[in-house]
Amino acid sequence: MALILVVDDDPHIRHVVQFALQKAGFQVTFAKDGTEAIEACRTRQPDLMVLDILMPELDGLAVCREVRAESELPIIFLTSVDEELDRVIGLELGADDYVTKPFSPRELTARVRSVLRRVQSAPPNRAKTLNHGPLRMDLDAYRIYCGDAEVELTATEFNILKALLRYPGKVFSRTELMDHAYEDGTVVSERTIDSHMKRIRRKFEQYGVTPVDTVHGIGYRIAHFDHG
Repeated sequence: MALILVVDDDPHIRHVVQFALQKAGFQVTFAKDGTEAIEACRTRQPDLMVLDILMPELDGLAVCREVRAESELPIIFLTSVDEELDRVIGLELGADDYVTKPFSPRELTARVRSVLRRVQSAPPNRAKTLNHGPLRMDLDAYRIYCGDAEVELTATEFNILKALLRYPGKVFSRTELMDHAYEDGTVVSERTIDSHMKRIRRKFEQYGVTPVDTVHGIGYRIAHFDHG
């Protein structure tokens, strides 16, 4: 059951969208402003976001920019009829679709289903590089850079960081990282994964970067970097 994040400062809109999506079989979670939306994307890991453009403080376009810097989360904009320019900008930023207010709940539900089908049937990401903050990973050359400096990693350390970089915001358990780190199915203790993390962090220390965050009681995720 897909989890849909609904972001709108109008509680009536949130209620209407919740009713329609839950009736269609989706799980729904909410954010009432842009700051909450960004945090929810990182912590709740929704499958799709329905995002209002016109919100106070941090508007939908700013949220879209921030989310797109970290992930490929599908985004459907809610826009007003007179926000054509914002719709165009939103689509250029990477939104997947938009619905114009006032909208039909049935139409919104159909758009959500359509975008999810499109995403699920799309071929996997074949990008040759992974970029996140100061980190840049060249998958073909098996090299990783912090800014302009190359950081020497073992194959196991590289595989661990590759998994984290592919899914920014996702918290990996040690068991999940084990599966990525040892592609031949080797089983090691969770303490071994912790040791790899210590060595990875030590190698980035000289560049003033901590690439991995510990999520206590769960595991690890790639660090969040401000995007200027």
